Amino acid sequence: MLHLKTLSEMADDLAEKRYSATELVTHFLNRIQNHDSELNAFITVTKEQALSTAKKADQDRMAGTAHKLAGIPIAQKDIFCTKGIKTTCGSFMLDNFIAPYDATLIERCNQAGLATLGKTNMDEFAMGSSNENSYYGPVRNPWDVTRVPGGSSGGSAAAVAARLAPIATGTDTGGSIRQPAALCNLTGLKPTYGRISRYGMIAYASSLDQGGLFGLSAEDLALVLQITAGFDEKDSTSVDHAVPDYSKTLHDSLQGVRIGIPKEYFTAGLNPQIAHCIHEAIKVYEKLGATIKDISLPHSDLSIPAYYVIAPAECSSNLSRYDGIRYGHRCENPVDLSDLYRRSRAEGFGSEVKRRIMIGTYALSAGYYDAYYLKAQQIRQLIRQDFVEAFKEVDFILGPTTPDTAFKLGEKTNDPISMYLSDIYTISVNLAGLPAISAPAGFSDNLPVGMQLIGSDFSEAKLLNIIHQFQQHTDWHKRMPEGV
Repeated sequence: MLHLKTLSEMADDLAEKRYSATELVTHFLNRIQNHDSELNAFITVTKEQALSTAKKADQDRMAGTAHKLAGIPIAQKDIFCTKGIKTTCGSFMLDNFIAPYDATLIERCNQAGLATLGKTNMDEFAMGSSNENSYYGPVRNPWDVTRVPGGSSGGSAAAVAARLAPIATGTDTGGSIRQPAALCNLTGLKPTYGRISRYGMIAYASSLDQGGLFGLSAEDLALVLQITAGFDEKDSTSVDHAVPDYSKTLHDSLQGVRIGIPKEYFTAGLNPQIAHCIHEAIKVYEKLGATIKDISLPHSDLSIPAYYVIAPAECSSNLSRYDGIRYGHRCENPVDLSDLYRRSRAEGFGSEVKRRIMIGTYALSAGYYDAYYLKAQQIRQLIRQDFVEAFKEVDFILGPTTPDTAFKLGEKTNDPISMYLSDIYTISVNLAGLPAISAPAGFSDNLPVGMQLIGSDFSEAKLLNIIHQFQQHTDWHKRMPEGV
């Protein structure tokens, strides 16, 4: 069946004309229609657009002018502006917003001929670790529909895990690609800050947000990163850094590669079964010729408090534009301007967004800026320096992606601190602006376990290589939820 193939296999099949792009896209649209009601992975399905793109891909392929990925289906997180299509950010505030332009990431996917199946569900304005904060309802994990898929990019993760799409985009502000990838048995890449353009990606925390990808393997991610990475003059945070051929180095030897294991990542808060899976993965790397070295990231324990000052402060600023006048939902029959602001925002935003706006506004207020926001930024530099020092000794840093497997829906909704701690291993990477990847590394009680590999700036090619080599010697990434 077509949905059981990898993206790489689909690209080869299309090139050999074993089936058409129209047949491939139709197959996935039918899967969404038949299976998504249980998962709630999509907010909007763009059937007509997808079929139109597939038809053009078939014509271009007949003419010999098609890109290698032309006609490959893709799911787009509903945080990227898509011209003429509803873009909601999972919020009632933007429930009727039709984007007038394409985000750069969307534009580059379109130029390569990828067929957008639809826009995926997400935590409201990317604020959450479980995808339970969406105005459109929670997303369910295909491995166990009573559990969360992770967040905020849970819709994209669930779609790929359930084989409703072979590849999907996501965003990662504090782990929102890597954590869902771990909970759904996917390979998820968070690139270096500035590697993929943020233009047209609706902002949560501007200095932390980074677009990235979900796929079934490192090989699949390499193909799509090739077209989405690169400098964009429309994005002031985009970095003008050469884009290598990500597929070319996938098969490089790992002989002599140095992998660091941070002692701070293996403490009492880590599920012992996850720790066991990570140690088994380390053994695989040793067999492949890698050198393992114990290291320390001494300021790791400060990443969560620093993040939950910086990110809400930036969200407070970014979301101030949604006031019922310039952007977003407007309340009915306001009695005055103050009532318009107050009720529009009260009705438009959900509880988690309101919580973070309040925290951020407080941290930025007169008398508290130095004590909170400035101090958090100083801690951020210490965390960054920890990684700089570590990479003098090792090439990569390996550890668990999450402290536990997917938790039950509703289990942590009334305990935000516990929810925030689910990102304990991922947040520091965003604070440092580094690339990282999560990949399947085993199972605990029949639920997926993810391992995280962190690299130095712009080392995405090497990260994809080290994961690809692992996936050539293990089959965890090939495991699928029951019924797929």
